[in-house]
Amino acid sequence: MTANELIVCSSEILGGTPVFNGTRVPVKNLIDYLEAGDSLNDFLEDFPSVSREQAVQFLELAKEALLAQANASSNR
Repeated sequence: MTANELIVCSSEILGGTPVFNGTRVPVKNLIDYLEAGDSLNDFLEDFPSVSREQAVQFLELAKEALLAQANASSNR
């Protein structure tokens, strides 16, 4: 699943806030939960419209993006 398939930004949904595709749940909510020490299961229980697959895929994409950025920075 690509970022474009996973995340939607539309002015018609929460004013363009990035949300999980097919939901009105901002992806930032997942990050906020994890930063607060809550588990992925806690997030999924509170936002049942987001599937486990979507949440895990988002975290995988975020990891890949951060690692790519770190590698690009270290190769300068």
